Amino acid sequence: MTFAGRLQNVTDARLAAEGFLHDLARASPPSAAEHWDDVLLVVTELAANTIQYAPGPFELHMRPTITRDGVHVTLRDGSSTPPTPRRFRPSEGGGGIGWHLVHALCDEVSVVTRPDGKDVHAFLPW
Repeated sequence: MTFAGRLQNVTDARLAAEGFLHDLARASPPSAAEHWDDVLLVVTELAANTIQYAPGPFELHMRPTITRDGVHVTLRDGSSTPPTPRRFRPSEGGGGIGWHLVHALCDEVSVVTRPDGKDVHAFLPW
């Protein structure tokens, strides 16, 4: 799924992910109810980070994993700068928690940079 990179595309990506999960659940229901919400939260965080830090079009790819019961989420954007964790300071306003959430919810997270951007790979239980 390809998105223009506008703020509304965070919601669009989440809705597209939900459609994928509906189809996946018909063939292979999640092993725990929270896995559904975890996948949606990771997609939302990755899309929001892309809008904020890598403006421009982005692509969302989702598929079931082959080697384990899970979901592989890939978000491709046009910035070759890898994400970095920021210190979460609630007293100074929002921000800084998304990348930490992604790592906490995923079995594995990796970033592959390319000359024209990067792919963020997130593997979640299902």
